[in-house]
Amino acid sequence: MFRPQIKVIDCTIRDGGLMNDSKFSMKTVKAVYRSICEAGVDVVEIGYRNSKKMFSPEKYGLWRFCDDDKLFQVIDGVETDTKLAIMMDAHKSEVDDLKPKDKSPVDIVRVATYVKDIDKAIKIANDAVEKGYEATINIMAISHAIEWELDEALQQIEEETKILACYIVDSFGALYSEDIDFYYEKYRKFIKAKEIGVHCHNNQQLAFANTIQGIIRGVNYLDGTLYGVGRGAGNCPLELLISFLKNPKFDIRPLLVAIGDEILPLQKELSWGYHVPYMISGILNLHPEEAINLIKKNKDSNENNFKEFYERCIDLI
Repeated sequence: MFRPQIKVIDCTIRDGGLMNDSKFSMKTVKAVYRSICEAGVDVVEIGYRNSKKMFSPEKYGLWRFCDDDKLFQVIDGVETDTKLAIMMDAHKSEVDDLKPKDKSPVDIVRVATYVKDIDKAIKIANDAVEKGYEATINIMAISHAIEWELDEALQQIEEETKILACYIVDSFGALYSEDIDFYYEKYRKFIKAKEIGVHCHNNQQLAFANTIQGIIRGVNYLDGTLYGVGRGAGNCPLELLISFLKNPKFDIRPLLVAIGDEILPLQKELSWGYHVPYMISGILNLHPEEAINLIKKNKDSNENNFKEFYERCIDLI
């Protein structure tokens, strides 16, 4: 579907970093960055700008903090129109973590938040805009949001910010196409002067389908990752999304090279993609943490207690 106003955002290193504490090598990050730029993708999100007061640099890798000097190393020698983004969690970041835009290679600050933390998110987003960046607000765990609280948050975002887009984030991979319809209509009821985005997880193998449904409804900011890499079941595969959009500015070939050279080898140490425990957490609208722990335990013990896991998850509802 060709629609020139659509913007595609690659989240490979940022979202994939949730699997390995953001400990990707500089070589891998540079290779992924270059491939995304060569493919003509609009935005590449390298990682988080989390506070070092809350996260230890001794435990977490470079891309949990995305220091500007490291980002300058990543982009060195690459001439591109692709914009560089970082993510700041509203509850894990502080405005002091962000320098003025003229001292940073970052173009876009994406603020991730739960509805309960919307005031913090707005503060960080507005600070970013005042410092010269573009910004988005990504509302996580949307399937757990209390409706009236979500309404109030969307109204605040519309009235109190100058962000580019507000995101529907299916953190638990629980949504179906009709849910995308519901949230798009709700967002559009309040969000008038900004775009709407979608970030879908693949617990029920619906991340690509739900992203397409968002496009059909009018969503113009679309997230994906190479080979669907990401914590748990992963995300909408970027290469599928690029192929679907039929925009001649995109070239899938650099993405295919990066998948073969950089992403597939990661499967030796990282595990993502469809798995029964992730499916269970998705259909029950639960955080994937329990499923991740079970898969790790089963890998160590070679057991597959899916029925027991399902019944235990039922008890958590």
